[in-house]
Amino acid sequence: MTLDGVLLIAGGIYWTLVVTVCAFLLGAALGVPICAMRVSRSRVLNAVSVSLIVLLRSVPPIVWIFLLYFGLGSGFLTINPVPAAIIALGVITAANMAEIYRGALSSIHPGQWDASHALGLPVWSEFFDVMVPQLFRVTLPSATTYLIGLLKDSAIASTIGVAEIAYLANFLSNKQFHASLQIFAFAGALYILISLPLAAVARDADARLRSKVAQ
Repeated sequence: MTLDGVLLIAGGIYWTLVVTVCAFLLGAALGVPICAMRVSRSRVLNAVSVSLIVLLRSVPPIVWIFLLYFGLGSGFLTINPVPAAIIALGVITAANMAEIYRGALSSIHPGQWDASHALGLPVWSEFFDVMVPQLFRVTLPSATTYLIGLLKDSAIASTIGVAEIAYLANFLSNKQFHASLQIFAFAGALYILISLPLAAVARDADARLRSKVAQ
């Protein structure tokens, strides 16, 4: 594989990160209200959230991307490949993040709310100063694991023409079939090189949060 080929595939890092980060942020935000419905005492809201989570997690990501891109794109609404990939992966992320949030909430002992009330802390202080640091610490490992998985799933965006790493690797492989092994090996190495710093940052952040929460 030539230097030009290396640079071509490396150029896909930008769109890989755009799709991954934007989909994760969208899902992290949408996961909050879904989680709120999931832990609600309302049976209707609880049933709606459970149905939504099951639906979003049961259908393969590539099907959601095709439904959004080819379905809406062939009808009354035109949608570009990048937004289609971000929205499709984002709603799937929302379902998974909602379950991660729910697990984090269940890990906090109810007595901590009682202790916060006893100290006379304002409601906002109870939530942001007492609960959020613990929720973030519990959520961080699972969220990071999911983020790394989402990075790999972003390769599915290549099927609708997003010029990310997998798309450019496939494009180059079609032109240089004899070098396909090297091309896709290099693409795989790029995904690893992106994942390692994410994992390292998450471990460092987790260690810092643990030390602060423990104090």
